[in-house]
Amino acid sequence: MKALFIGGTGIISSAITRQLAANGCELYVLNRGNRNAALPDNVKVLQADINDEAHVAELIRELDFDVVADFIAFVPAQLERDYRLFQGKTKQFIFISSASAYQKPLSDYRVSESTPLANPYWEYSRNKIACEDYLMKQYREQGFPVTIVRPSHTYDERTIPLGVHGRNGSWQVAKRMLANKPVLIHGDGTSLWTMTHNRDFAKGFIGLMGNRRAIGEAVQITSDETLTWNQIYEAIADALGVKLQAVRVSSEFLAACSREDFTGGLIGDKANSVAFDNAKLKRLVPEFVATTRFDQGVRETVAHILAHPELQKEDPEFDAWCDKVIDAVNGAIAAVKG
Repeated sequence: MKALFIGGTGIISSAITRQLAANGCELYVLNRGNRNAALPDNVKVLQADINDEAHVAELIRELDFDVVADFIAFVPAQLERDYRLFQGKTKQFIFISSASAYQKPLSDYRVSESTPLANPYWEYSRNKIACEDYLMKQYREQGFPVTIVRPSHTYDERTIPLGVHGRNGSWQVAKRMLANKPVLIHGDGTSLWTMTHNRDFAKGFIGLMGNRRAIGEAVQITSDETLTWNQIYEAIADALGVKLQAVRVSSEFLAACSREDFTGGLIGDKANSVAFDNAKLKRLVPEFVATTRFDQGVRETVAHILAHPELQKEDPEFDAWCDKVIDAVNGAIAAVKG
């Protein structure tokens, strides 16, 4: 198989890249070269900014592919560019959408590909929906061989997956835990969520590559393990070797008093209980099974981050904000109690 990844080094794509390279796929990645040092030696790099359409068109002028996958497209204009570049040059075009595009609030916590797409809370999700609409129009009217993939919360060894964190990522929350400081959990921590290790995501994704039955389809790829946020944070604390000290705060309050996009990221996504029905994926890829339990995967992630100081990005502004929120909650409790 001959494939081109636009991106190829991110949380979702890096495991796919490694697995394909190990299996002898003729794999090209097209990116700006910022994180290519970790790429396997047999991956071919086309170094370019995908937004420089003329340059990219010249780079791929003599190349055709079995699969092209864009991991870094977020708005329809980027897919319009991809259509111009790859129409007639690939047998399958895979777009990475998002499970956050499913309707919010959900009418049923069980989520499948037939769940309606609508998210009034998050522009990111609405843009992904618009991207899907554009690509399916090209499939229906022009025969563009599209497959849409919807990941949910996928993680790797470089960042701890959380519900509430700052702009610099998750390390500051882990640091609070290590310092025996309380951390914030949105809601009461009992809503349901699914974490998927990127190794498991890669199995499903690779099974869709070159799969004729996946053309014209949207497919979600997640683990079948469903956890509460309380269980998720307990697993992270266990991996860090500390006792969890949690302060649970409503998502609406967090969104109202934060400069982060918690309206989208929480109310439009993580605050909702979800359990994914992966029956469609398993019909298309019968061998798919997610084998990494969250407590196992996050233990690997924590060990990797603790061993790599460059991944420990401080976020003092977020840390101070957490203290303010916790003080406000404690103050409200004291005021009501008198």
